[in-house]
Amino acid sequence: MNTGVISPEARTRALTAMSAGDDLDVLVVGGGVVGAGAALDAATRGLSVGLLEARDFASGTSSRSSKLIHGGLRYLEMLDFGLVREALRERGLLIQRLAPHLVRPVPFLYPLRHRAWERLYAGAGVALYDTLALSGWGAGLPRHRHLSRTEALKAFPALRPDSLVGAIRYFDAQVDDARHTMFLVRTAMAYGAQVAARTEVIGFLREGRRVVGVRCRDTESGAELEIRARTVINATGVWTSDIHSLMKGERGGFTITASKGVHLVVPRDRIAGQTGMILRTATSVLFVIPWDRHWIIGTTDTPWNLDKAHPSVSARDVGYLLDEVNKALATPLTPDDVQGVYAGLRPLLSADAATTAKLSREHAVDRLAPGLVLVAGGKYTTYRVMAKDAVDAAVQDLDARVPASCTDQVPLLGAAGYRAAWNRRAQLARRAGLSVSRIEHLLQRYGTLVDEVLALIEADPALGEPLAGAPDHLGAEVVYAVTHEGARHLDDVLTRRTRISIETPDRGVTAARAAAGLIAGPLGWSPAEAEAEVGRYEARVAAELAAQQQPDDLSADATRLAAV
Repeated sequence: MNTGVISPEARTRALTAMSAGDDLDVLVVGGGVVGAGAALDAATRGLSVGLLEARDFASGTSSRSSKLIHGGLRYLEMLDFGLVREALRERGLLIQRLAPHLVRPVPFLYPLRHRAWERLYAGAGVALYDTLALSGWGAGLPRHRHLSRTEALKAFPALRPDSLVGAIRYFDAQVDDARHTMFLVRTAMAYGAQVAARTEVIGFLREGRRVVGVRCRDTESGAELEIRARTVINATGVWTSDIHSLMKGERGGFTITASKGVHLVVPRDRIAGQTGMILRTATSVLFVIPWDRHWIIGTTDTPWNLDKAHPSVSARDVGYLLDEVNKALATPLTPDDVQGVYAGLRPLLSADAATTAKLSREHAVDRLAPGLVLVAGGKYTTYRVMAKDAVDAAVQDLDARVPASCTDQVPLLGAAGYRAAWNRRAQLARRAGLSVSRIEHLLQRYGTLVDEVLALIEADPALGEPLAGAPDHLGAEVVYAVTHEGARHLDDVLTRRTRISIETPDRGVTAARAAAGLIAGPLGWSPAEAEAEVGRYEARVAAELAAQQQPDDLSADATRLAAV
């Protein structure tokens, strides 16, 4: 079985193959969830496909979301029933067919603060939410339930008793966004796509107005190369305008502005609760999301026009989130309770009135020039629909008849046989000499590809030991990240292949040195190069911590960029 192994050698082969001179059918620029989804969609239609990412897969917005797969309960208030139904269908597909190893149900509590009318109003909305989920693949989660105040406090003891009169419990789902995006990339590769991260597009190849490929730079070696393609899809999210600027003289159908969303990561023992929670704020909603041994608290929604690659978090951001969540908690959180912090940028759309770009509330697809398609906007849950729409537009530039999208029927790697593997977890544990809880952790990260991780341990039993500084992870997971999952640097391993950077008290500083020792060999690092990687990671953590002491975005951004 081809499991789409993204090793250093595979990356080199992919760049060689893409630049060999033969035109690809589709070249996707941008390795976030939409770009990865588009590469998978095109590959499973039988097309020759390339995927380029300037940094690491999912290194932008697609690793910095709220980690939710949801229908968008708040869109019901906007009467956008079609959008909610579509998202709920995608939620059901991911849980039941496409990625059951990565996407799992999570209950949420919606506290009620007013008697009678609010229960009726909110209850009707959640009932409609459940009803819209009943069609097609949207079903599969338990229906909502009304709770008394006593029942709500039993489910979430950390709540202030005077902050609610009752609650409604409903279900959505969550995902490790970066790992899910990486699995999309690997699955696309398993179906024949050529993929390469750390490859930056620096220009377009053109014949008249038609785009026929790109010029790009391998940021690891500095080498420049040309890749020809019959059609190019720009799926770069908040970087859309940057890529657009390379198309001199062309006018796009929409513009992108960035909105910053900040999340706090708090140890699980700081808040007593068995469910997630959704709270209304003056301007939006606030989620408190269970995340293994932690809680994720978010998010904010503020304009951002500073550095896109490293959106910084200020003291104002942290203070806002703590103030909002503390309105509901009996024991307030303090900044000392915050173990990790991350920020992502949402790509928000605005249309150019002089064009006829096809816009929706969630995403847009446009043709900037013959041979070049743009896709932007949307939300994580509906990435597959966005990818399908982008490829549908792209194939109009191909002469051949192209099959329709089939990604609603294509499980990601690790999904096939997952439930049977989960049922056999005790046997897997005995065979591997690991605890059942450790096997559960591995299954929820790798699905049935867990056998590849266990093979590393069988070959080198020392890799079955917990990683120093991050005992929730084994040494084998770190090695696997570079030998199979395309990680090229410490930051890739500690921030996206794992979440060590936000889930350990020192933000991964101790683990960085241990991890560098494990991956130096597979990546061909010298001792000096390994030490430089550790130094860069430590500087990044120090800069982020310093930025979080700054009062505003401008000063926080300047402080964070000191480590770039």
